[in-house]
Amino acid sequence: MAPYPSRLSPGSPYPLGATWDGLGTNFAVFSAHAERMDLCLFDPSGKRQIRTYQLPECTDEVWHGYLPNARAGLLYGYRAYGPYDPHNGHRFNNYKLLLDPYARRMAGDFRWSDALFGYRVNSSRADLSFDRRDSAPGMFKAVVTDESFNWADDRPPNVPWADTIIYEVHLRGLSMLRENLRPNERGTFAALAEPDFIAHLKRLGITAVELLPVHAYLQDRHLLEKGLSNYWGYNTLGFFAIEPRYLSENSANEMRVAVRRLHAAGIEVILDVVYNHTGEGSEMGPTLSFRGLDNASYYRLVPDNKRHCINDTGTGNTVNLSNARVLQMIMDSLRYCVTQFHVDGFRFDLGVTLGREPHGFDPGAGFFDALRQDPVLSRVKLISEPWDIGPGGYQLGHHPPGFAEWNDRFRDTVRRFWRGDAGQRSDLAARLAGSSDLFDRRSRRPWASVNFVSSHDGYTLTDVVSYIERHNEANGEDNRDGHGENYSANWGIEGLTDDLAILDTRRRIARAMLATVFFAHGTPMLLGGDEFGRTQKGNNNPYCQDNDVSWLDWKLAESAEGKELTAYVGRLAALRHQHPVLRCRHFLHGKDEPAPGVLDIQWFNTQGNVISDGAWNNGEERVLALRRASRNDDGNVPILSLYLNPTADEVRFRIPPPKLPTRLLIDSSAPDAPERDIEGDEIAIAARSAVLTISIHKAELS
Repeated sequence: MAPYPSRLSPGSPYPLGATWDGLGTNFAVFSAHAERMDLCLFDPSGKRQIRTYQLPECTDEVWHGYLPNARAGLLYGYRAYGPYDPHNGHRFNNYKLLLDPYARRMAGDFRWSDALFGYRVNSSRADLSFDRRDSAPGMFKAVVTDESFNWADDRPPNVPWADTIIYEVHLRGLSMLRENLRPNERGTFAALAEPDFIAHLKRLGITAVELLPVHAYLQDRHLLEKGLSNYWGYNTLGFFAIEPRYLSENSANEMRVAVRRLHAAGIEVILDVVYNHTGEGSEMGPTLSFRGLDNASYYRLVPDNKRHCINDTGTGNTVNLSNARVLQMIMDSLRYCVTQFHVDGFRFDLGVTLGREPHGFDPGAGFFDALRQDPVLSRVKLISEPWDIGPGGYQLGHHPPGFAEWNDRFRDTVRRFWRGDAGQRSDLAARLAGSSDLFDRRSRRPWASVNFVSSHDGYTLTDVVSYIERHNEANGEDNRDGHGENYSANWGIEGLTDDLAILDTRRRIARAMLATVFFAHGTPMLLGGDEFGRTQKGNNNPYCQDNDVSWLDWKLAESAEGKELTAYVGRLAALRHQHPVLRCRHFLHGKDEPAPGVLDIQWFNTQGNVISDGAWNNGEERVLALRRASRNDDGNVPILSLYLNPTADEVRFRIPPPKLPTRLLIDSSAPDAPERDIEGDEIAIAARSAVLTISIHKAELS
């Protein structure tokens, strides 16, 4: 290799990051307040700094320089010079090696030590003190990358929102217990691309896999000291780099291969992304990247005391999306995922934070506007977690058009309804109708409501029906972390049991909840492992449990009960795909009449009568039937009825008029029973069960 020159040439301020062109590498990094920026090169081990260059130019607040002969694989970092003035928001410390915010890959071992902090830990002056120890020995290094990959004929599946069924899963937990994989492949993208797993998704009718964060993240020091780890990964440090341990052979192409194989099977890939905060924590946290490059630009600071970070996220800091360059970084990161990895969508952690302007949450915030007008990003699936802990932090239903939102109202109502709580029937009716009370505005569609009864954040489905109290003792927080109210029930015994009656009740309710998710309007989401009865042993916050508490136990999937439940979920998905009225593209309001005497949506009591306004207000009424109808292109009108009985007794429903041949499609109390015709004008719904039926009003009878 030709030797490096003694100094950098000016290079270009665009694009940001390290860009290899085959002859050399252009380096560009944003800092509005730095007075000097050094580029530091390291040997392949990352242990020895071999060269230092001062970036020669600063254009529009971007420091840049070009290094001839610098090739892909080169390890580097930055040192930023400027004022160390916490009271004014500045925390420059050139003794700290800084990770490039645009690093495409990270190398080296990160080792916690007090040298990683810009101030003297334990000093009487706290973060007003200054630390002169070199942090490079224990710090990640960025790596210059070659982004070439042969995508051949890969095409995004472009599954319509109305047809989407999401499978949420942790990439590592998905495969750590898969014995058919090589040890180095477990917990990596290689396992995601494994044919048996893809076949499993196809059997379930899944159209999209939603992965918990896969961006490179920081392990919390306090967790490591307790023998735990940040398993979930909501502590991002690199918005362009893949977490190294998720790659079996340390190549980002492994993720590309996984996406390509999933696409070939018609399955989309959605990434859970964390742009609301970074792994640097509060002002008392380490100086690893953004804080040292330009603390006052990258983070939102308390206006009248810029020494402190605004903490709308509960993690110590809040990314400042009101700064144009910071917003650009997030947009570039998202676009990079789509263009370089062919990702099909994103779920935004604490999405409310991303929509905060200085005056509070705003559906017209710059981030939302930038996404909605972007020619690349506006075409992929966008999902928000519609809350944070800041003022006015609960914003379910208030995001702009183009976004779907996690609907925790659906989760809680469904859990309470099937638990048998009084007063849930009317709210459940709204949730089943796509939560139109929340989302039917600004021409939004039913798919905007992402419906679920369990997610990574909380109990699994099995635990919802097996535990009353959370059991998070292993987290080391005196069982005070996680959700306090889970709207769960154990049906007689807390946790595991051999009592056949209790097990039967639990399985009935779990299946009924799944039917409620799949047959409601909106976008159904299934938590990975719920299809075969996965448990976390009552832990509803296993964010730090990188072990068999969180990992999917595939032996359960091979059990008789696991196979039965998996097949049942597959039937639910198949019915949803088969009948368009179960996945309507528009909200139904009971105003259209697809067939004589049949409205597009109606609710009935056990006598087959439309539920009156007064009856909706009766909190003790628990059972109900939902009927939906739509006209097919051939003029026929399929009429699908969903009967729900959360009580402990069998209930008989009179089938509402008109009198038509009726077929039972699926009964959650008998999951493997075949379809059958209904005799007479009544239908018996077993205790704690959901039943779906179909009648067809023939066009020639009109």
